[in-house]
Amino acid sequence: MKLSSMRYLTKEGIKNIWVNRLMTIASIGVLVACMVLIGLAMLISFNVDLALGNLEKQNVVMVFFNDKNSVIYADENPVDADKVTDDMYLIHNEQEAREVIAEIEKIANVEKGVEYISKEKALENLKESVLAGKEQYFDFLDEEGGNPLSDGAKITLSSMENFEKTVEKISKVKGIDSVQSQADIAKTINSIKSGVSVAGTWIIAILLVISLVIVSNTIRVTMYNRKLQISIMKAVGATDAFIRIPFVVEGVVIGIISALLSECVVYFCYRLAIDTIMGTLGTTQIVEFGDVAWLLLGIFAIIGVIAGIIGSVVMISKYLRKEGSEFSAI
Repeated sequence: MKLSSMRYLTKEGIKNIWVNRLMTIASIGVLVACMVLIGLAMLISFNVDLALGNLEKQNVVMVFFNDKNSVIYADENPVDADKVTDDMYLIHNEQEAREVIAEIEKIANVEKGVEYISKEKALENLKESVLAGKEQYFDFLDEEGGNPLSDGAKITLSSMENFEKTVEKISKVKGIDSVQSQADIAKTINSIKSGVSVAGTWIIAILLVISLVIVSNTIRVTMYNRKLQISIMKAVGATDAFIRIPFVVEGVVIGIISALLSECVVYFCYRLAIDTIMGTLGTTQIVEFGDVAWLLLGIFAIIGVIAGIIGSVVMISKYLRKEGSEFSAI
C-alpha cells in the first residue's frame, strides 16, 4: 500500500473520532474507568507484595547446634553434665559451628549471610526481650556452665513458597540439633499472595473484556454511519484491508488517549489514597508511584492498543462478511 494511501486512511480514522465524538467520549470514559480500576488493582498488589516481603524478612528460621548443652538439656534421654563426653555431640567450638553454617548456605532458598549466634549472645537477647526488667534474677546463668542455651544461627529465606521443604533440608544438615520456625506465618503469607494474584487476574480479565466490548460498540456506530460509503467502496473494488484501516486507526487512537488519561487519573487517586493512609497510620512502607509509572503507562497503552485493534478488526470483519458487499454485485 502506498504511503499516500496510508496517510489518507489515517486521516479518515482520526476524522471518524471527531465525527462520532459523543460516542468516542463515552468510549474513552468507560475505557479510562476500566484502566483506572486495573491500575489501582495492580498498585494494591504491588503494595501487598511489599508488605509481605517485609514480613518474609522478619520470619526467620532459628537453628540450634548439636553441642554439649543439647545433650545435657535434651528433651529425651538427657545426660548428666559430668558424664558428657566429646563423642556425644558434634559441635565443640565456633569454627565447627561456622562450618555447619557454610553447609546451610548451600541450600537453595537460603540467603547468604546466615548469622551465627553464640549461647552467650542468645542469653543476652533473651534478657533484653522476654525478661526485660528482671535481668538480675538470672545472673546465675552467666556463671561458667550455667547457661542452658545452645549455640545457634539465624537463617533468612529468600522466599516463603518452599518454606517447609527448605526447613526440612536444613534440619537434615549434620550438626543441627533442632529447628524453630513459624510455619503458620509462612502458610498465611503464601495464602495471601495466592489470593491477591487470583483476584487480580480475574479483575483484569473482566475489565479487558469490558474494554473490548466498549471499543467494538464505538466502531460499530462509526461503521453503520458509513454503511453506504463502505458498500460503494466494495463495489468499485476496494480491498477489505483498505476499508478496515481507518477503523483500526480510530480504535488505536481511542485506546492511546484512554491510556494517557488513565495514567493521570490513577496518579491523583493513588496520591490521595497514600496521603490519607500515611497521615492516618504513619507508615512509609509504600510503593512510590514514580517507581511504577512507566510500567503502568506501558500496560495501559498495550491494553488500549490491543482493545482498539481487536475491537475494530472483529466488528468491521464481521460487517464486511455479512453486509459489506451489498453493492458488490452491481
